[in-house]
Amino acid sequence: VVLPGINDGTVLEHTCEWLEERGAKGLILMRFANATEQGLILGNAPIIKGQQVQTVESFRDTVTSLRKKFRMKISGTPLWDPEIGSPFAIRHEPALIKKLPQVQRRASVITGSVAAPFIDAVLFSCGATIPTVPVKKEIACLITIDDLKDLDIRLLEQTVIIPGRAFVHDAEAHEVFNRDGIDREVIRGPDMLTADAETSMGMTKDQVLAMELDGFAELIRTINMYG
Repeated sequence: VVLPGINDGTVLEHTCEWLEERGAKGLILMRFANATEQGLILGNAPIIKGQQVQTVESFRDTVTSLRKKFRMKISGTPLWDPEIGSPFAIRHEPALIKKLPQVQRRASVITGSVAAPFIDAVLFSCGATIPTVPVKKEIACLITIDDLKDLDIRLLEQTVIIPGRAFVHDAEAHEVFNRDGIDREVIRGPDMLTADAETSMGMTKDQVLAMELDGFAELIRTINMYG
């Protein structure tokens, strides 16, 4: 877990050197979360008052830089695995994108703020005409009912797809999305669309791409079935 000003920079490089000298084959870095939108769900934010937190982009750059300096595999969460290109490595594989079904209907796909632009890139390549709907929470599988309450439901389609592993009771989600009197159908999407660093650490690129191909195919079929 990387805390800026505590164990990043030179300290983190020394940690990587120590691990590599002792034969470590891989290291997963996790960005420290100190706010609700960064993934805290127990109402206990901040964990450390005044502690600086890296942006997602800055953390990704840290992972990239370290991977170039060491032989062992280094990846990070929420972003990224430099060797594989995940999460959402499929967006750089046009031949695989062509294997996905075309999006033929409309639905609001709810997701976290980190994944939203990546999911948009894939769905738009498959014919989608409306963007995903990101909540303020960065990580999709840590979405709670409070995150859904913050959305402007006037912008939602008749069908709303929430992440398969969101911490939300379906009946509560239905109540939140129908509080304006419009009867919206709430559907759970796939459990996983991609592999995070913890998952991809033990996978090959082909395995990650296969997971993503299956996940997006399931998501698009869900849109076309219920949209």
